[in-house]
Amino acid sequence: MKALETIKNHPVIAVLSNKYVWSTLLFAVWMTFLDTNSYLIHRELDTEIEKLDKGISYYQEQITLQVKRLEDVETQPEALERFARETYWMHRPGEEVVLIENSVSID
Repeated sequence: MKALETIKNHPVIAVLSNKYVWSTLLFAVWMTFLDTNSYLIHRELDTEIEKLDKGISYYQEQITLQVKRLEDVETQPEALERFARETYWMHRPGEEVVLIENSVSID
């Protein structure tokens, strides 16, 4: 009997037998793994938000580049000619257009 009393009075057993400790542990497990607003779902959504933010910055850079290219084409005749030659394979009479396909992609 004395051994049982000493086990019951042990500080770890006293903490683990507390209903508030169990309630807190249950709440923490529920919020971390089981709830619709769980930590795991928030982590996944945060990752997706970071990926979308990177996409936004990429497309903003592309818009800036394209606006500059458009301004160049509108103001400089040689830029317009270069654009027509590169995009639509236009050429002057008597010229040959040679297309070189780039088979190496660097991503």
